Amino acid sequence: MERLESQDRAFSAAQSGRSRKQDLWQTVLQQLDQVAARLELDPGIHAILRHPERELTVSVPVQMDDGSVRVFTGYRIQHSSARGPCKGGIRYHPDVDYDEVKALAALMTLKCAVVGIPYGGAKGGVQCDPRQLSRGELCHMTRAYTAKILPIIGPQRDIPAPDVNTDAQIMAWISDTVSKLENRIALDVVTGKPISMGGSLGRKEATGRGIAIVTRELLQHVGQDLGTTSVAVQGYGNVGSAAATILSEMGCTIAAVSDVSGGLYCPDGLDIAALNQHVARHREHLIEGYTAPGVRSISNKELLVSDVDVLIPAALEHQIRADNAPHVQARYVVEAANGPTTCQADDILAQRGIIVVPDILANAGGVVTSYLEWVQDLQCLFWQECEVNQRLERTMVRSFDEVWRLSQTHHEPMRLAAYMMAVERVAEAIQLRGIFP
Repeated sequence: MERLESQDRAFSAAQSGRSRKQDLWQTVLQQLDQVAARLELDPGIHAILRHPERELTVSVPVQMDDGSVRVFTGYRIQHSSARGPCKGGIRYHPDVDYDEVKALAALMTLKCAVVGIPYGGAKGGVQCDPRQLSRGELCHMTRAYTAKILPIIGPQRDIPAPDVNTDAQIMAWISDTVSKLENRIALDVVTGKPISMGGSLGRKEATGRGIAIVTRELLQHVGQDLGTTSVAVQGYGNVGSAAATILSEMGCTIAAVSDVSGGLYCPDGLDIAALNQHVARHREHLIEGYTAPGVRSISNKELLVSDVDVLIPAALEHQIRADNAPHVQARYVVEAANGPTTCQADDILAQRGIIVVPDILANAGGVVTSYLEWVQDLQCLFWQECEVNQRLERTMVRSFDEVWRLSQTHHEPMRLAAYMMAVERVAEAIQLRGIFP
């Protein structure tokens, strides 16, 4: 199976578990409450935003290769459809649970709003370890899960996409399942599909490209030369590797990278092209085993506090916490992961003058290009990769500029500015629609 937008966050089983998921949901609520107070948001709209519109929990029975039957638990949660059809990925991971999916659905609502695309937010997942499933079992589980959530998904209702441990092949199975059940060619029901099934050119690298674009914009706004900028990337999956590759091409020095197998550090800069070749050859697409002159091994913990200008956490949520935030040496943090920074850590970074580009802005490149894929599917007209990338760049640059100006005008951190912009846009849509019935 090809490398997924998956390894970027599939990191540390030791830090996973129910408490972290609850913490993520509480982090989202704390940030929402802070913004609501700052905006003097109507209490009714505030209450609406604190609750998902629809929550679906399903049992997913699968006949395994040995003839036995296992039942997995799946979720699809739609946080808001005020601004348009719901949008959000599907992840397969042992630690998927209700709280995590609920938090990520809310973040998707804000992410789509802050970049100005006409979507609401949703998220889905199945609690499983896909590494322990055969290709056939994975296919059966995907099709069974799709059939269970089909009543609430569709091109004008809710459009899933890849996330942790899911990829273009999973999306192809979802699309085909819907096609069979609805007796139509359902290319528009998911994004992140293979190109031969209505996928968009440029989609695979889109999240990483968006990270690189906002990093470049940040550095330009603060007067930092790309050629003298060092970067550390935690999480070297599809997103992290794409961001590192594009930033390297822009002239940045990629001094450190890591994945689930460990980390690499070279103050003079890693040879990203050679590292990518190594990862492509590795059976599990890891950096494990890579060696080169001047390169030493480090841990993921060491990477987070390494001596670099820009830190890009592209792994699991809550990697930057109160215990390590005081030791972060980077002057800028660009959040490629969803919720990688706790509220306490966020306050510490702000007090230390470290600029954080929040996840709902920084990693929105994937959903922007998913939107472009959906548009292409609906009109049955497909663009060249250069045109897709140009549209992505325009959206990311415009969105960064809007958040930066709001941040500077109100003298607030970029996260608060991004949340303010997103919440205002969603609140406006709710007000215009009114309360039904």
